[in-house]
Parts: sequence; structure tokens; C-alpha cells
Amino acid sequence: MKANPISIARWMMLAGAAGFLVLLALTSWALRDQIYQTFQDPGEPFQTYTPPRGANYASDEAWFARGTFAGADEPAVFFIHPTTYSGGSNWNAELDKERAVEAVTRTMLPNYAAPFANSGVLFAPKYRQAALYTFMNNREDSILARQFAYGDVERAFDAFLTQAGDERPILLAGVGQGGFHVLGLLIERVAPDPELRERLIAAYILESPVPLDLFNNVLADIPPCETPEDVRCVLAYSYARPGEEGRIRILTERSMTWTPRGGLDFVDGRGLLCVNPILSARTAEYASARLHRGGVAAEGLPPDSTPAPVPGQTGAQCGDGILFVEEPDYADLRRPNRLAEEYRVPPFNLFYEDLRLDAARRSLNLSTILQEERRWAPALDGIEEVEDAPVVPIPDRREFR
Repeated sequence: MKANPISIARWMMLAGAAGFLVLLALTSWALRDQIYQTFQDPGEPFQTYTPPRGANYASDEAWFARGTFAGADEPAVFFIHPTTYSGGSNWNAELDKERAVEAVTRTMLPNYAAPFANSGVLFAPKYRQAALYTFMNNREDSILARQFAYGDVERAFDAFLTQAGDERPILLAGVGQGGFHVLGLLIERVAPDPELRERLIAAYILESPVPLDLFNNVLADIPPCETPEDVRCVLAYSYARPGEEGRIRILTERSMTWTPRGGLDFVDGRGLLCVNPILSARTAEYASARLHRGGVAAEGLPPDSTPAPVPGQTGAQCGDGILFVEEPDYADLRRPNRLAEEYRVPPFNLFYEDLRLDAARRSLNLSTILQEERRWAPALDGIEEVEDAPVVPIPDRREFR
């Protein structure tokens, strides 16, 4: 029986179409981040862009959390949330953007702010965050959007300091984009101010690169947290699994952050700070999973709750500025498969309990140090040299007898 030429041709056309679709699907998957970026591009230069309306930080509506103090020495915690706005219509998110706000309140505060809220009164400002799109490229527009967001954070920090007062211990914490902004505050506001440096419990900069060259320069007075007992120091890490080459490349080469002069530059070649959160120390020593105090997937819980951590989920070791971790057994502590996941902060905190205990210890340490320091007599002013002592000699009484 002879084959029908028309049927063969139709079969070949269908096979070719199917092959094309498979090739198209594979290409789309390989270029998924680039395609995603295309849809998130605002399509307007930042220089001609009209940003959304900003916040009045004297108002409660400008804060996700704005606590009240019960005691004069109760620490104050300033927390900056990570990126929750993808992009599209704006370079910087509207303050009331529904999905972005919900991601902060339901996911980021319970997972990332809560460990620090256990050590003090929590302040978490709303701000016109730069879109995730701006961290997926290093265009001038994207850099300007990040710096614009920092302006909001700086104004919120001023309001925070006003409410905290002049003597209270303070703790700074930021995750992802929030870590970028906290690093900016350290450089421009905390490091030049001896009184703020004295009150600093620690600065926690998570999932955002911190170049080592800063500590030889503008952050010379706020060193890395070398040991678990240190205060007035910086605890920073960005973690990845050994096989996540794309994420490692983003963290160590393609990311941009602050320079000693206050501008932005690539992190490549600058070295990165890595403090192991399991060991609470800056060390290349391996911390086994049996030392891991626990991660938490706390979506939907209030920030003042204390969720049950899941311990023993990962070992961790610092290497080349990256915190290398092991894949957790607990499924809720594994990174989800989302578009641009390499640029995102995960919707869980792998080191929740480690950070909670670390912050509590450093807070207690600083409170003890401040109490002791404030008992000391104030420092003497510079000694004034006097060439001739202004002393009038007393006459010898015998001369008048």
C-alpha cells in the first residue's frame, strides 16, 4: 500500500510545528529573566519620570510598624524591608501598591523583622522602594531609582531618631534592597556621628553585598562582627548553595553598592563581608547542621509572634564572601521556582532563630557596656599649657614684725 503524499506532507508539517514550539519553549525558558525584564521596564527615562507621592514620617500611616517605648533604656529597632514590587508602570513603587504592601506585611515582617523585634521596639517604614527590575540591570535609570528610594529611607531614619531620643540603644536591620539602604545609612549617617556609633547594637545587612574596602575607609569605626560578643559592628551575609552559579555571579560580580565616597560601584574585586549566622562570627569555619538553631516560614503571622523554628536544617560556611549553605530537608525552607528568583529574598528566613538569639545577646552586651560607660567621669578637655604660673607669692609675715 502506497503512502499518501498529502498525509506525509501534513505529518511533516505537524512535526515541524511541534519541533518549533518545543524550540520556542526551550528558548523562552533559557531567556526567561530577559523576557521578564522586558515586561517590567517602565519604558520612560527616570529623569522625566514623576515618582509616586511620598510619605509623611510624622504620621503613623507612613509606617508598617511604629512602636511605643515602655522604658528609657529599651532599644529601638529600625528595619528596612526587601523588594516586593516587581516593576512595570513605575521605577519606584507606590506606597499603597496592594500586592507589594501585602508581601511586606504577610511575609517579610513576620520572617525578617520579627527576630529583631524581640530585642527592641520595632520601627519599619514604608518607602518608595526601587522595583525589582532596577536590580536586574545596572542602567543609569535603575541606579537613580535605587538612590531615590534611599532618600525616603533617610527621611524615615530621621523620624526614627527623633522618637528614639538621644541615649537609647539602636539596632539597624535590612534585607535585600533594605540591606543596601542600611549600608547607606551606616556610611552617611552613623559612621560620622560618634554618639550614634556609641549607641549602635549592631547593623544586620542580609542578602545584600557589603564590600570589605568600606572597613578600611568610611566604616573603620564600625567593624565587622568578628565574635559573638561584639557590638557596634556589622553582621552581613548573602547565601547560596554551591551549585547556584548564577546567583553567586550576581552577588560577587554583577551587583552594585555603595563606595567609600557615597556613590555606587560594582562589588567585583572589592571582597565581601561574610559573618556566619550560625556561629555569630566572621570565620571560614564550617558550622554543621546540628548547630543550626532554626529556620522559619512565618507567612501570615504577626511580627510580635514567636513561631516555632525548625532546627538542624542546614550547615553553613563562608567562602569568598558568600555564605554557602546546604539544601534544607524541610520543603518550606527551600527557594521557590519563581521568575527572577536569583534576585529575590526568599519568603522564609533560614536563620530566623540564629538571628533572634544573636540580636538578643548583642543587645544585652551593649546595654551592659553603656551602663558601665555612663558611670565613668566625662573625658577631660585638652590640657592647656601655661608658661608662667599665675601665682602671686605670699609676703613673709616676719618682714612686718
